[in-house]
Amino acid sequence: MTDDTPILRLKKNEERRLKAGHEWIYANEVDTAQSPLKSLPAGTACVVEDSRGKALGRAFMSPNSLIAARLYSRDVKQEPSRSFFKKRIEQALALRETLYPEAGYRLVHGEADGLPGLVVDRYQDTLVMQAGTAGMEAHLDTAAAALDAVLSPANIVVKNEAGVRELEDLPLYTRALKGEVPESVELHENGGRFQAPLREGQKTGWFFDHRSARARMAPLAKGARVLDVFAYCGGWGVQAAMAGAAEVTGIDSSSLALEYMHRNAEMNGVAEQLRTLEGDATTAMKQLLADGEKFDLVILDPPAFIKRRKDFKNGLAGYHAINELAVRLVKPGGYLISASCSMHLPADKLLDVVRSSARHIDRSMQVIGFEGQGPDHPVHPAIPETAYLKSWFARLLFRF
Repeated sequence: MTDDTPILRLKKNEERRLKAGHEWIYANEVDTAQSPLKSLPAGTACVVEDSRGKALGRAFMSPNSLIAARLYSRDVKQEPSRSFFKKRIEQALALRETLYPEAGYRLVHGEADGLPGLVVDRYQDTLVMQAGTAGMEAHLDTAAAALDAVLSPANIVVKNEAGVRELEDLPLYTRALKGEVPESVELHENGGRFQAPLREGQKTGWFFDHRSARARMAPLAKGARVLDVFAYCGGWGVQAAMAGAAEVTGIDSSSLALEYMHRNAEMNGVAEQLRTLEGDATTAMKQLLADGEKFDLVILDPPAFIKRRKDFKNGLAGYHAINELAVRLVKPGGYLISASCSMHLPADKLLDVVRSSARHIDRSMQVIGFEGQGPDHPVHPAIPETAYLKSWFARLLFRF
């Protein structure tokens, strides 16, 4: 630690959450008289102190964000060096290599792996990084050097296209720090082989977080007529076909995503079971209802409708609307899998959405399962916000 290391001083009693294990510091918790936020450089590593000047740890600064800083170490002398990143990455890798026999998974999951704001997904010999904060943006090259030292991959790609970056005035871009930016990446999941678009695809290309939920879905799909809404590249739908679905209909607004869904179906020998509908999900579902279509299994995995806390009311209405359509498309005795990746929507609230949707059309509902994110997306026990993913498995019946 150098003498010019910035100090972030907290207001009285605002250290209690940090002492309980949380790692975020909100702007309204900072004593701006002692630590004028707007004068502190974004991305810099600072020392966090309580109101009496007692050091609590080191954090990355994001002075233009509601979350003004994120602790990365309780050691006030810990610099964000290559050796620091290397040690954290090695710890993260050990978990994933214990869990998965093949190199396709979320390698670094932000706060839960001790690297707040950093996401790294691994696709065999390609690593895809995302920095969601100014702190990680400032240290991307150091993190990439550590990744290279640990794994020596062919490609290290930064895909910083997430809208959350705009909250910190960070630019959107994709570039290679090593090798090239592949057009697509390949992975194995639940016994299947898949490709996902990297250069033009969503986020890092694939959504590994639903791996456990997709495995749980398999017995419900056998012999079933399946509807996969917001299908993307077929993570759910193609695996339903692999599990023995009689027919799978995939809906997505992206022609590129549906192209990859068909490609993945062919790669896994289930192309004949798949049909796709390109267009807005709500419009497509309404048309299916108008056509009298019913399904044994409907999978609803929408994007986050509640990206910020202030969006909660409108986002919740969106979840209600889409779930009511989904429930109407399920045959009596059939199944609904309803998911949400909105951090601000608790699991019990999503269940209430599904329950009220079933009640609205006079259906009884049996909850038969729940899945969160897979273990390569670990949850920080003191940061409930890291438990963002939820999937309810329900059976819908005529009213008892």
